[in-house]
Amino acid sequence: MAAQTIIDLLKTGADDATALSTPGGTPLAYKALRTLVSQIGDALTGRGIAANDRVALVLDNGPEMAAAFLCVTGCATAAPLNPNYRADEFEFYLTDLRAKLLIVAKDKDSPCVAVADKLDIPIARLVPHPEKGAGTFTLEFPKGTAAMSGRGAAPGPSDIALVLHTSGTTSRPKIVPLSNANICASARHITRTLKLTDKDKGLVIMPLFHIHGLIAALSSPLSVGGEVCCSTGFNALKFFGWLGETKPTWYSGVPTMHQAILTRVASNQDVIASHRLRFIRSSSSSMPLRVISELESTFKVPVIEAYGMTEATHQMASNALPPGKRKPGTVGPSGGPEIRISDLEGKTVPIGTPGEIVIRGPNVMKEYENNPKANAEAFYGDWFRTGDQGTMDEDGYVTIVGRLKEIINRGGEKVSPREVDEILMEHASVHQCVTFGMPHDMLGEEVAAAIVLKQGATATEKELRDFAKVKLADFKVPRKILILDAIPLGATGKLQRIGLAQKLGLG
Repeated sequence: MAAQTIIDLLKTGADDATALSTPGGTPLAYKALRTLVSQIGDALTGRGIAANDRVALVLDNGPEMAAAFLCVTGCATAAPLNPNYRADEFEFYLTDLRAKLLIVAKDKDSPCVAVADKLDIPIARLVPHPEKGAGTFTLEFPKGTAAMSGRGAAPGPSDIALVLHTSGTTSRPKIVPLSNANICASARHITRTLKLTDKDKGLVIMPLFHIHGLIAALSSPLSVGGEVCCSTGFNALKFFGWLGETKPTWYSGVPTMHQAILTRVASNQDVIASHRLRFIRSSSSSMPLRVISELESTFKVPVIEAYGMTEATHQMASNALPPGKRKPGTVGPSGGPEIRISDLEGKTVPIGTPGEIVIRGPNVMKEYENNPKANAEAFYGDWFRTGDQGTMDEDGYVTIVGRLKEIINRGGEKVSPREVDEILMEHASVHQCVTFGMPHDMLGEEVAAAIVLKQGATATEKELRDFAKVKLADFKVPRKILILDAIPLGATGKLQRIGLAQKLGLG
């Protein structure tokens, strides 16, 4: 039977086959991984952590983060957070998640620790044991938290395994709860699309607090007994060294990563000549056709472009591996769920007609958490509205035309403009602020903001950016701030983000 829980998903791999590895490290076999998941599960449940309890993970990329995610989802709900968040962001997310425990690396200096103390959230320190195999670790719990006897029931298919926040057009990011069954379904879809087997070895360069990395790069290959080689995070200077040393058969990244890799090609011809890649995957934002062509010309393997989002547990559509048809410029046909293009009333539009991309399937979340308004807006019955505008051709291949929502997609990182607005509006000199996306050659979009100052007040672009840096992660800080006498209004007199970059002559 197909796996329906994370525990089941890990049963396929042969006992002595490598599950997790890392450049320069000792590999961890599937039997040892399953033992680790069981031991850490016992340690967590022995301290009161049960199915659907939220355990926040603030860990750098690497095999320990991969293993910690698997261990937590095996007994509770994992809530991975970006380690680069500022204190205010950690406070928001930890509060919103109602986190019952925070796991952070031993001796790691992170603002999340002080925030957790402030919120009275217990902290477990992760102690790595790389000599025992990649990702192996133990947990040090706070003094006075004695272990309890007995273990609660293991999570079932409908229990929530993963929660992530997705930015919205409102100031409050939405919580996306993804069940064990959602993750297992998406893993099946991806392995089928990519024809992954236990002979494959994937190199993880995506961040493991992101749906792309957690599902495509980690969960999917493990579901078929393949090997997952965890890097410390994307680094264009180290990529070819990892490629030459670890000999992966595939990797998945966002377009900006692929573009950065291409800039290092000339000095790494020896590695390119001996690579073992059978394909390269790209997702999370649109891939320029020129980059696809250059990658395929360089590595002599197909580039598979896919379309995903958090609410769909990542993959929605994907181009096929040869001999299947690939159509560069499209994101392919369905990669698992049903897909159709609808009008504003939820009715399917004719072939080739632009409309909203809507989906349904076993990988799609049931609903946003505690957000009736967002749920009412996000579904046509059981069809989820992606907020993306696209077309579908006669073969079922989807082309994304643009975004209906105002989310800024900065190289795969999603930024809520209203969240940035509210931070900048806290500056004493700011009267009005509209954050919006402006075109960018590498990232697709960059964050920009238009500011109107209070009468008689002064502030420079640098001062405003420095102010934002204190409370926002770097990728959310506007790279361009325009200080204007007035911000252009729409026809109805409202401030409008969409089209503002063009009105202001940006790109």
